[in-house]
Amino acid sequence: MEEEAKRLGANAVLSVDLDYETLGQNGGMLMVSASGTAVLVE
Repeated sequence: MEEEAKRLGANAVLSVDLDYETLGQNGGMLMVSASGTAVLVE
């Protein structure tokens, strides 16, 4: 996330949200996603 924010010209990431969900038989896998808002702080 930090690298993508830098690529977009931002220098900070706000409002980071982490979500997870179990998948597969008997919940054998875990899918994790992270999102945030890239901003330029002066």
